[in-house]
Amino acid sequence: MLRLVLPKGSLESATLDLFEAADLRVRRSSSVTYRAEIDDPRIAEVRILRPQEIPRYVAEGLFDFGITGRDWVEETASEVVSLGELHYSKVSTDPVRIVLAVPDSSDVRSVEDLPSGVRVSSEYPELTRRFFAARGIEADVRLSYGATEAKVPDIVDAIVDITETGRALRAAGLRIVDTLLTSWTELIANPTSAADPAKRHAMGQILTLLQGVLDARTKVLVKLNVPADRLDAVVALLPSMKSPTVNQLHGGTGFAVESVVAKSTINVLIPALSDAGASDIIELSIAKIVP
Repeated sequence: MLRLVLPKGSLESATLDLFEAADLRVRRSSSVTYRAEIDDPRIAEVRILRPQEIPRYVAEGLFDFGITGRDWVEETASEVVSLGELHYSKVSTDPVRIVLAVPDSSDVRSVEDLPSGVRVSSEYPELTRRFFAARGIEADVRLSYGATEAKVPDIVDAIVDITETGRALRAAGLRIVDTLLTSWTELIANPTSAADPAKRHAMGQILTLLQGVLDARTKVLVKLNVPADRLDAVVALLPSMKSPTVNQLHGGTGFAVESVVAKSTINVLIPALSDAGASDIIELSIAKIVP
C-alpha cells in the first residue's frame, strides 16, 4: 500500500534500529543496497536515500511518506505534511540547530552587525539566503560541501552550520551568533497520500509503533512489594503515567506495586523506595509504550 523512503548516512543506523525495535525490520541484501523491504502488509516498497533528497521526492509523490530532518524540508521548501516529530538523532534524543557562527575574535555580536556583502559558507544555501533576505542584509552565500567550519576567517566571514551541542564549533574557534532553525527528525507525507483516509490511517499506525519505541526508551517499569503500613509512603514516591497499579499479595501480607517511571530518575528512586520500606524491587525495560 505505502511507499516509504528512509534516510541514508548519519541517521541510517539509528533509523534502522528504531524500525527493528518497532517490529518493522528493514531487510536488504547488503548495507550498500538502496532498495529494501519490510515484512508488513501496510508497506509495499522501501528505499534508502540521502535525507537531503527525501522532502522533494515525497512532495512529488514518488513516495507516500519518509523520514528526514526538518532542516531539509525547510532548505528545499518542499510541500509536505508533517505526521509527527521523532525525537532521535545519530547520537542523542536532542534536536539539531542550524546556527550562524563567526570567529570568536570577531566583533560581531548579532546578525545585524554583519556588513553588506558578508561572505557566508553553508550546506544550507537556500535557508541561509532567506534568513539574510528577511533581515535586509545582502549576503554572498556559498555552497559548502563539508568542513564548513574550516573556511573562516580566510575564505568566508561567517558560516551557517548544523550543531547538536556547539562543542565542535567552539573547538574550531567559532562563536554562535544566531539560530536559524531548530530541527527534529520527522515523519513526513505526500499531501495527496495524507489526504487519502486509508493511507493516512496506515501511516498513523506506523507512527504509533515508532513513537511507542521512542517513548519506551525514556521509561522503565518498576515492580516492588511493600507492607500495608508503608504503602502510602511508597506510592507517594512513585511518579507514573497515570497512577501506580496496586494489588494485594496472597495472604494479605502486603501489596504488589508497579509503575512506569522516567529512566533518568531510577538511580535516585530505587534507593528511596527501599528506604521507604519497599522490597523485592525489580526494574524492567519496556519495548513500547502506546498511550
